[in-house]
Amino acid sequence: MQEQAVIHLQEADIFQEKNLVLHQVNLDIRKGEFAYLIGKTGSGKSSLLKTLHGELKLELGSGSVAGFDLIKLKRRQVAKLRRRLGIIFQDFQLLTDRNAKDNLLFVLRATGWKNKMEMFKRVSEVLQIVGLETKDYKMPHQLSGGEQQRLVIARALLNKPEIILADEPTGNLDPDISNDITKLLQQIAKDEGTAVLMATHEHRLLEKFPARVIKVENNKVHNDPAYEGNLEVHE
Repeated sequence: MQEQAVIHLQEADIFQEKNLVLHQVNLDIRKGEFAYLIGKTGSGKSSLLKTLHGELKLELGSGSVAGFDLIKLKRRQVAKLRRRLGIIFQDFQLLTDRNAKDNLLFVLRATGWKNKMEMFKRVSEVLQIVGLETKDYKMPHQLSGGEQQRLVIARALLNKPEIILADEPTGNLDPDISNDITKLLQQIAKDEGTAVLMATHEHRLLEKFPARVIKVENNKVHNDPAYEGNLEVHE
């Protein structure tokens, strides 16, 4: 199991500036695994995600993400780490002045792709994965909220990441669309072998689409197998 851990934290202390946010975090997420990340607002979920994608430096303990040692991670290496990750935010952060296809091509160019045929092929592949293959020439404002989030997921998949970190990806969507996005992320984990860690406040999703649950509470991260499936959580 250990050799397949694409996220590995051991006795990790996570700080925001000088404030200890999470203490002695032990966490392993394997290739192709889907897991929920839950906890009250201010519990440290975002700090954990920021540590995993290199925005916050890990100061104490040990940790690795997609083969990068978080303790030794230099500022100049953060961009390389993020190319191994797909990051999805609640705010879509799409480029409003270009269509769906050009949003994706922009990211490929920015991450070093040169061959136009390979770029067009990869854009076509990820649009197919998220079910937007017929919407490639639509501008973001012509897409529904759910379609915009699908485009964001397509963007996150472009560089074949080992891990997708999704921070409240259904927060602005109605329940039916939230269901669709959660199902899509679970399918991606299964079909693409991409680990998905999805932070959410929508606890109904945990019952509707059961998966491992990682809970942040009282400066600790709980990921005991007992948290899988039904789980009572009070906001």
